[in-house]
Amino acid sequence: MSGSRTGKNRGRLTPTEAILESISDGVFTVDQKWRVTWFNRAAEDITGVARGEAIGRLCSEVFRSSMCQSECALRYTLKTGKAIIGKSGYIINAEGERRPISVSTAVMRDADGHICGGAETFRDLSEVESLRQELEGRYRVGDLVSRSPLMQRVFEVLPAIAMSPSTVLIHGETGTGKDLMARTIHALSNRRGGPFVAVSCGALPDTLLESELFGYKAGAFTGAIRDKPGRFAVAKGGTLFLDEIGEVSPALQVRLLRVLQERTYEPLGATRSESADVRIIVATNKDLASLLRQGAFREDLYYRVNVVRIQIPPLRKRKEDIPLLTQQFIDRFNRSHQKSIEGIRPEALSLLLGHDWPGNVRELENAIERSFILCNDGFLQVGHLPEELTAHVRKKTSTSDLRRGRRLFDAHAIRTALERNAYSRLAAAKELGIHKSTLFRKLKKLGISLPDQDGRSRPSRKQ
Repeated sequence: MSGSRTGKNRGRLTPTEAILESISDGVFTVDQKWRVTWFNRAAEDITGVARGEAIGRLCSEVFRSSMCQSECALRYTLKTGKAIIGKSGYIINAEGERRPISVSTAVMRDADGHICGGAETFRDLSEVESLRQELEGRYRVGDLVSRSPLMQRVFEVLPAIAMSPSTVLIHGETGTGKDLMARTIHALSNRRGGPFVAVSCGALPDTLLESELFGYKAGAFTGAIRDKPGRFAVAKGGTLFLDEIGEVSPALQVRLLRVLQERTYEPLGATRSESADVRIIVATNKDLASLLRQGAFREDLYYRVNVVRIQIPPLRKRKEDIPLLTQQFIDRFNRSHQKSIEGIRPEALSLLLGHDWPGNVRELENAIERSFILCNDGFLQVGHLPEELTAHVRKKTSTSDLRRGRRLFDAHAIRTALERNAYSRLAAAKELGIHKSTLFRKLKKLGISLPDQDGRSRPSRKQ
C-alpha cells in the first residue's frame, strides 16, 4: 500500500484504499522503521491529526497512547506474528482529550511473504463510554453500586438522608457494606468537608470504649499523664460512625443517650461539658428491637438512634449485583496488584451466581482477591476460584438456584453485548445469535433498562 497519498490526491484510490476510507474505524500502517505509511480519514477524525502530518512520522509521535511504551499491541504482533483483537486502551488526541479506544493489529507482508510492516485498526469508544457512564449512573451512588431493586429504593432516598442532620441506623448482616454505606452518606452530606471517624463498639471492652469515645483529662486515672481527645472531639464538624452499636453495655448506653439528647459530653475527669458537633451514624447486624424486648438495649436510646433506618439486603437477595461487584473488584485489584485481568469467564461467573454468600459482599471480595493470586492475565476461571467455594456450589446448588443463576447470567451476557455494541439492539442481537425481537422480549422479561440513545446514532465526521 502506497504511503505517499495526502489530502490533495485522495481521489486516486485503489479499491482497498477506498474501502479503508469509508469505514468508521481508524486505520494506519507502519513500515519496519515504525514510520506511518497510511492514515485513513477516520484516523484523522479520532486523533485530530491530519493525514499529511502523520505520514512519514514515527507512530509514537502521532499516537500518545497508554500502550505506546510497555504494552504496544503492534510491537507485540510484529515480534510474535500473532494478531491482537480488541485490546482496550486510550489515546490523547490533538486537543489533549483522553479518548478510549480498542485496538486490533496484524502483520503486513510483501509479495514474497516477507514482513514489511504492520497494520493497526482502532475504534473510538468515546460514545460507548459515555453511554456506559450514563447507564452506570443509574446504578451508582458514591462508591456504592447495585442493580438490585431493593438497593435502588435505598439509592433513591440516600441523597435526602445524607443532607438531613438526623441520626441514621444502618442494619444489615456482616459483610453487606454498612461501613461503605456510612461513608457514602458522609460524602453526600454537607459535612463532607469534615472528618469521617469510625469506631467499632464491639472491638473494645466497656472502659476502654468510654475513654475512646469521650477522651479523658490528665489525672483522670493512673497513667493518664496528659489530655487525650476522644472520637467525638476528633470528629468535630464531621461524622462519627458507631459500628456494632448493639454490643454497647447498658451503662455506656446511658452516656450515649445524653450525647444524642443534649449534644454535649464530658471527657473522663473533666469538670465541664463539651459540645458534640458531630453527625452520628450507627450500624448493627443485630435485631435491636429483639434486644429491646430482652432488656439488653435501652428503649429511649433505641428511638434516638432509629430516626432514619437503612436496611441493606444480603447478597443472596441481590444476586443481580454479583457481575457488577465482581468487575468492580477486578478493576480495583488490577490497580493494587498491578495486573491486567480482563474479566471473568462465564462458567466461573455462573458458580458465583449459584453461591449463597453467607459472608456477603466481603466474602465475594475475598474470593476475587484470592483468585488474583493464581491468575496472572486473561480471565478469571473456575480453577482460580477458592476450592471451598466451587465445592460448595457444585454440591449444594439446587435446581431453583441454577434457574436463578441462569437468569442472572443471561442478563449479564445481554448487558455486556449491548455495551460492546454501543447499545445497538440489532448489533447486540447478532452477537448473541438471537433475533432482535427475541432480544426485546428478554430485555422486558429481565427488566433491563437502556439509555435513550443507542449505537444507531453516530456523530457526523468532519468533512
